[in-house]
Amino acid sequence: MSVKPLVVVVGPPAAGKTRVAKGLGRILGVDVVDTDTEVVKRWGPIPDLFASHGEAFFRTQEREAVAEALATSGVVALGGGAVVDATTQADLMSHRVALISITADAVAPRLDNDKRPLLRGGLEAWKELVAKRHEFYQAVATREFDASHRSIDDVADEVAAWVRKDAGL
Repeated sequence: MSVKPLVVVVGPPAAGKTRVAKGLGRILGVDVVDTDTEVVKRWGPIPDLFASHGEAFFRTQEREAVAEALATSGVVALGGGAVVDATTQADLMSHRVALISITADAVAPRLDNDKRPLLRGGLEAWKELVAKRHEFYQAVATREFDASHRSIDDVADEVAAWVRKDAGL
């Protein structure tokens, strides 16, 4: 039997995916792999990677990190754009996937344009990006959790309860 994560966390930039995943790791007592963190460990800060090598190069490195992460146990958090890749979409069909969603009003204070190269246009850029990716998020999601007006801890608790029930833990 192959190893696979208890849950994969996806969603738009600044929705709280990494923080939810870390909370899930604590609650469920498992390791957490964040694919953006893995890319940064290997290649340096994502804005620098975009500037020096471009988005296509980043996406190639991201896809490699996703493939490795999906072969681990525990919790996996994917970067906001990882779901655009067709191979990643296909891979996610055999996983339990939690979509962390958030409204534009709730995400506005979280946007840090220096860390997010595709969001240099602020909230309008975020809205446009999320609109383009919405169908991908919906296609891969097993269940959606709205983080708009709740604490990250509450969202993590709800996702953990779902994972426990769904996985029979």
